[in-house]
Amino acid sequence: MIVTNEEKTVTGDISDVKSTLFEYAWWLKKEGYAESTIETRFKLLRILSKRGANLHDPESIKEVIAQQKWVNKRKMNAADAYSAFLRMKGMTWNPPRYRPIIKLPFIPTESELDALISGCGSVTSIFLQLLKETAMRAGEAQQVTWNDIDFERKTIRVTPEKGSNPRIFKLSTKLTSRLQTLRTKKKSKEVFGKYLRNRRRLFQKQRATLARKLENPRLKEIKFHTFRHWKATMLYHQTKDLLFVQRFLGHRSVQNTLKYIQLDEALFSDEDEQYVCKAASTVKEAMKLIEFGFQHVTDFDGVKLFKKRM
Repeated sequence: MIVTNEEKTVTGDISDVKSTLFEYAWWLKKEGYAESTIETRFKLLRILSKRGANLHDPESIKEVIAQQKWVNKRKMNAADAYSAFLRMKGMTWNPPRYRPIIKLPFIPTESELDALISGCGSVTSIFLQLLKETAMRAGEAQQVTWNDIDFERKTIRVTPEKGSNPRIFKLSTKLTSRLQTLRTKKKSKEVFGKYLRNRRRLFQKQRATLARKLENPRLKEIKFHTFRHWKATMLYHQTKDLLFVQRFLGHRSVQNTLKYIQLDEALFSDEDEQYVCKAASTVKEAMKLIEFGFQHVTDFDGVKLFKKRM
């Protein structure tokens, strides 16, 4: 077969791009970026390159990003990925100004989440149950090792992502038991393997199958992060304590938690709130009520009044 000079040039260009992108991924790793961030940024620049952008020409990058039928958030992420690429090269640019359109997340019913948990394969099912109980980010759950789990105390420690705070969670007896069973079959130190993209692809296939089988297209709207939004919304509804939800999610700023107030108001506005009321006249009585989930409301006539949602 005869290879023309033009074909040699194209082949060389492709090889150069791959080499440059792998250099970029390694630079991000050395800079301490999370694996999920590295994967996303690598993928975005690879897409731009395949669609005609020249990684060494900022104006070319701007033009190709503008041509994509992406939401503003994805375009902004692509621009951020290229900004990091230029930092690696010791260069700067005037990035395009994309502002994401902020939308409130889709909150499914608990039965819909449980349908996915019970309908997916064993390992994915355990992964989803962990997301449901702890509201971990998918990347945080993917990083969990067997050393992070205390089977004796039924707790799990979270290595945080995105600059959030570390957390520790109590696990249900059922989930702890399933994890113990999984441990007998797993030889790697990671509970769910190394690559989140493989877990996500498998979940997407299983989700599509279940949506067809159960004739519920809403299931297709459920992503890994949906479990986090669901848990946060339910916690705020149960406690009405925004700071508690903030700590549970690991948010450094309460501003990121405020949306769950609006979600609670929208989803539960038609409920008749019913409470059990109790009074405590001693510290011992007050402590007992708190142990049973009662919240202090006010002091009246020398006693402390508590309430608990029925």
